Amino acid sequence: MAWLKKIFYLLVSVASWMMANAEEDIPKAENVHWVSLDFKTLLKWTVAPSNYSFSVQYIWEHGDEWKSSSNCIRISETECDLSDELQPPNREFSADVQTEPEDDLHYDVDEFPHTFSAPFNPYQQSEISAPEFTVELLEEGKASVTIEDPLTSFHKYGTQLSIRDILKNDLQYKISYYKSGSTGKRDIVTKSNKGEVAALDVGQSYCFMVAAYIPARPKAHQQGAWSIQQCTPGQTNILQELSLGALVGGLFILVVVLVVIITVTVLCCRRRNGGSPATYQSSAVV
Repeated sequence: MAWLKKIFYLLVSVASWMMANAEEDIPKAENVHWVSLDFKTLLKWTVAPSNYSFSVQYIWEHGDEWKSSSNCIRISETECDLSDELQPPNREFSADVQTEPEDDLHYDVDEFPHTFSAPFNPYQQSEISAPEFTVELLEEGKASVTIEDPLTSFHKYGTQLSIRDILKNDLQYKISYYKSGSTGKRDIVTKSNKGEVAALDVGQSYCFMVAAYIPARPKAHQQGAWSIQQCTPGQTNILQELSLGALVGGLFILVVVLVVIITVTVLCCRRRNGGSPATYQSSAVV
């Protein structure tokens, strides 16, 4: 009987070792994080290459049960689009990335690892892209800035929704402007899609940039991306149009020309002064 016990213990040890190594080979989602732009929200993660797949569940802060994402059940990708499921957006959501077994294996789900995300609120934390805008010069010293709301990936009654459809009265815009050739910038804030900039110097060119501004959000997420700069036409002088290198080069050439002129003038004066006495002496001898 003693040899039977030895064989039994040996088999138990081998089985334990095999199970431990099997668990070590099961991949676990790492670096689980949220990426959200204009309320299109993705959950992303990294994992070592394998034949395993992943499923995503989510829950909101006051929810009582986890819900499976219909788009992310047994997927091989390392990202999940949860945009349509994180509704309404002004809630704090958490997600769970669960490793799933290979198709030809059957294990208890509890044996497989899962990784939780940090909480995320799309309404408060989704990044806002740079808006497009136009600038129109009005009467002397004034300009009107018209801003176009960035679009989201959501549709309602066949119409694509903008960020204003979601943020509503919380959405404002920051307009930054400065005179061409100057480093001093000024900012104004408008609650609508139009802003008027006054007290501009007549005939001068001004440059404008626009960004979404949501003061109701936490400070780190209040401002969106700045737009591409647009400048109005104006009467700019040559010093504003030339670069520093061009100015230095022009001054150098000017100094060289002045030196040449002065040198030639001095040489001509010396030659004239040197010739007069000789002419006088020659006349006296005759």
